[in-house]
Amino acid sequence: MLIFTVLGSLGLLIYGMKVMSEALQKMAGPQLRHVLGRMTTNRFTGMLTGVLVTAAVQSSTATTVMTVSFVNASLLTLAQAISVIMGANIGTTLTAWIMSAGFSFNIADVVWPAFLVGMIFIFKKRHATFGDFLFGVAFMFLGLGTLRATGMQMNLGENEAVLNFFSSFDPDSILTTLLFLLIGGILTMCVQSSAAVMAITMILCSSGALPIYQGIALVMGENIGTTVTSNLAALTASTQARRAAFAHMFFNLFGVLWILIVFHPFIDMVCSFVGYDHTNPEKLSVVLAMFHTCFNIANTAILIGFIPQIEKIVCWAIKDKAIGDKQPVRLQYIGNGIVQTPEIAVLQAEKETASFGLRVEQMFGMVRQLLEEKNDSKFTKLFAQIENEEEATDHLEIEIAKYLEQVSNDHLSDETKNKIRQMMREISELESVGDACYNIARTLNRKMESSYHFTSKQYEGLRTIMQLCEDALKQMNVIMTGHRAEHDINESFRIENEINAMRQMLKNENIRNINEQKYDYAVGTMFSDMVTDCEKLGDYVINVVEARFGK
Repeated sequence: MLIFTVLGSLGLLIYGMKVMSEALQKMAGPQLRHVLGRMTTNRFTGMLTGVLVTAAVQSSTATTVMTVSFVNASLLTLAQAISVIMGANIGTTLTAWIMSAGFSFNIADVVWPAFLVGMIFIFKKRHATFGDFLFGVAFMFLGLGTLRATGMQMNLGENEAVLNFFSSFDPDSILTTLLFLLIGGILTMCVQSSAAVMAITMILCSSGALPIYQGIALVMGENIGTTVTSNLAALTASTQARRAAFAHMFFNLFGVLWILIVFHPFIDMVCSFVGYDHTNPEKLSVVLAMFHTCFNIANTAILIGFIPQIEKIVCWAIKDKAIGDKQPVRLQYIGNGIVQTPEIAVLQAEKETASFGLRVEQMFGMVRQLLEEKNDSKFTKLFAQIENEEEATDHLEIEIAKYLEQVSNDHLSDETKNKIRQMMREISELESVGDACYNIARTLNRKMESSYHFTSKQYEGLRTIMQLCEDALKQMNVIMTGHRAEHDINESFRIENEINAMRQMLKNENIRNINEQKYDYAVGTMFSDMVTDCEKLGDYVINVVEARFGK
């Protein structure tokens, strides 16, 4: 039962931290994304931003995911991302201090009042997120309290078998330190939670069973283990995402290497900071938290001046992927293997949707080239490319929709739910733009395979309406890639009205020319089909813009 109690309380601790972190992100997620994007003007503000954001959301993973997404979107350079990740390492040390506090006072003083107040807020739907946060805190402290009580009940500090096991290791041996460092890394990779390993270490140390030197070696291993997990997750990610994950690992590995050189003196210095004198094991949880903080601050202080060199190292270690003639259709910003958090995942989806918009604009550019192409072989090759692009738009719509459905299954803020609904509509309309492009291309292909030809007047009309469509697509992408408040929807409506007016004029003229037998009915039909598809494309574009503005 003691073993089950330990495992169950660890599960409660991890769940409590998850609930607390997600609630904090729901309360402050959008604002934190804006802060992360704007407060990284140099390496020092980037580091400070990483500290503040991670301390606020209690998740270095969330901060790293946001950072990688901004690098992918070219909103941050890799060098700026490295500084943010350094700050995230410092910010995550707050978790150790929270856990240390849980080992230092009567947990019941916090847990039950937090459950009561949290329940009241949950029933008030307007403040339900704050209630979730209080429940997360309560679960976390309940897990810590149960761990502490179970550790005392197990009398690990008086268990001869446990004491003999740990005393069999020479505390002054570098091999002992390396062994416990390895154990800490493996444990972190297995349980997928550095907080759980930190809690186990605090139990063992505060009970007197585990000497402080071995305990700190476990903490160092936990620092490496959590970066191994993120690197494994990033194996299928983009090049920049893998570089950011590798920079995180490099940062922690370098820190561990120099700490090993000054291991005992550094720990003795940390012990002096908190007044630990080897006679009060219960204070060891504070020592562990202090070490975690001092280690990350000192490591950042050493490396922050060498960010350009770190960037060169990670770029040398992880080369750009080779680009062939034909690339498989893949999402750029989402589905990259990195663990997402619900509120933060919306940013990746927004960037992917904006990328989708740019792709259909490029596809329409191919259609305009097709209109002017007279060489049969080049025409055939270009038409095949447009066919591939049409398949790609179908694939992108499905994949982004699946991702948004997956994200919408989590607990989200009302603002985020509304964004997901808007993006669902946007990707549907963008796929329709791709269909319209393909329909125009098919009509041109049908004309090429026949003996019919457009008149110079028809070509002039098609060029005019297609130029308007391109203007509409460009304006749509300006709106999708920027902040909504910075743009005016009326410009898109103006272009749409011009497309409608041009469509009506060309159709009337086409009917008149057919009646006057200036060209065959079949030519007039193909011309009319292309004009209609251009007008439909304009309708789909305005639908995307309206969805973006929440109309």
